Amino acid sequence: MKPNSMLFGMTFAVAANLAVAAEMAPVIEVSAGTPTKAAKLSLSEQLVSLERKLDARNRAQVNVQRQLDELQNEVNELRGITELHTYQLSQVLDRQRELYQELDRRVSEALKPENQTSAVTIAPTGNAVKVNYSDNLTENEAYDRAVNMVLKDKRYEQAIPEFEAFNQRYPNSTYAANAHYWLGQLLFNKGELTKARQEFDVVVSNYPDSNKRSDAMLKLAMVEQKENNQTKAIIVYKKLIAEYPNSSAAKLAQPRLNSIKP
Repeated sequence: MKPNSMLFGMTFAVAANLAVAAEMAPVIEVSAGTPTKAAKLSLSEQLVSLERKLDARNRAQVNVQRQLDELQNEVNELRGITELHTYQLSQVLDRQRELYQELDRRVSEALKPENQTSAVTIAPTGNAVKVNYSDNLTENEAYDRAVNMVLKDKRYEQAIPEFEAFNQRYPNSTYAANAHYWLGQLLFNKGELTKARQEFDVVVSNYPDSNKRSDAMLKLAMVEQKENNQTKAIIVYKKLIAEYPNSSAAKLAQPRLNSIKP
């Protein structure tokens, strides 16, 4: 009985294993060919996520464009303000030029010796020569102070160290040629001809484009004439007339040149 029982048991186990294998095969085939519910949900979520990203990017682009528009508006406003300030500054500088041209004429009048009407060249008001003026307020104030000592206070003696200090402090000033010339004129009127010659020579040698150069040449020749250096005076007079034939200084130089005996 036992051998038969064992054979029956083995046969039953094999049959059971075959049945289990037969049942599992369809499950494997179905799972391999058809997506599961979890896979379907994941794909749906991915689409939703992609849509959200696209929407966020579109919103960001809109924000960036809005910011660019705002920046452009601000740039336009700043450009308008800059143009307005540039125009206003131009007006101020033009007015400053007019004031200093008038100032230059008045200083020339103030320093003209009463008994030497030809000693100083006075440029006509209507034909004032343009001069470059500084936008350095400290420099302007220092120059104004020196000039006002001549014009307003009539303190000619005190104006000499004031111009000397200005020339030392601002050697590259746009007013340097005028300051050296007026200092030379003050020294000339005072009778300090050697120092006056030095100041006039600075204008002639260092400032070829200055409107005071012809006047300084005239004064150099006058200094030489006063010191009885007739030969040097003749040379400077002739040079002045040759370089500035139509200037007021040349017209004053010609009779002085004619008066020198060879």
